[in-house]
Amino acid sequence: MPDQTTDLADLRGDCAQCFGLCCVALPFARSADFALNKPAGQPCPNLGGDHRCGIHADLRRKGFTGCTVYDCFGAGQRVSQVTFEGRDRRTGPAGRTRLMSDVFPVVRQLHELLWYLTEALGLPAARPVHPELRQALEQTERLASGTPEELAALDVAAHRQEVNVLLLRTSELARAGVGGKGKGKGRGKDRRGADLMGARLRGADLRGASLRGAYLIAADLTGADLRGADLIGADLRDADLTDADLTGAFFLTQPQLDAARGGAGTRLPGTVSRPAHWTAAR
Repeated sequence: MPDQTTDLADLRGDCAQCFGLCCVALPFARSADFALNKPAGQPCPNLGGDHRCGIHADLRRKGFTGCTVYDCFGAGQRVSQVTFEGRDRRTGPAGRTRLMSDVFPVVRQLHELLWYLTEALGLPAARPVHPELRQALEQTERLASGTPEELAALDVAAHRQEVNVLLLRTSELARAGVGGKGKGKGRGKDRRGADLMGARLRGADLRGASLRGAYLIAADLTGADLRGADLIGADLRDADLTDADLTGAFFLTQPQLDAARGGAGTRLPGTVSRPAHWTAAR
């Protein structure tokens, strides 16, 4: 059984338990992803008094694709129901909206780290670093349980840097030996941060490759073999994953996948779900 202390199911957004924090705290600029400008801390005009999006069913059609590919990793319900004890921005003292807006992005980052650490503890090849991963998981959980004031003052970037050292080691262990002997084009290569925007990678052998932070925007990955690849932070916006094999790929999150294109033939790891719009678009 995987050596885990956190359930990935608890690290998925539950809008019914949230005060619409992503619609208030986060800024967005008018672009292909958003139909208008909105500064941080100001409620989106589409946000209703019940903390629900008034155009949720039509977000893509009305120019808010960016909203459809966002996930808070469960930070929204934690900040709403635990950190602020179920008291929303409208019922508390002056300044609550600003404090919530400061805290939410911090907890979102901590929950993203909890996702990666939990997934890492489920990788048998990473067993040599499981004790350190478990310790980092517990520390991250303690930080996420802090008071609003503690969270607002937290240097989350420093903590991410510490955890990233462990995640890099996890990646090396998990990718070692993927694909057996020999090297195909791209197999097992370190392509961290590579500019692969629009790259023609149809049918590419990327087994065990490190694609950490790689720019794969609009890349053609049709039929590509991404088994055992590290995809942490890879930008998959509009990347074509039709018939690609991502079995065993790790550190792939739902927002990354939701931003890509794919279909029924795309093979996915069990940590993510097939986006509904993949089927709808075909």
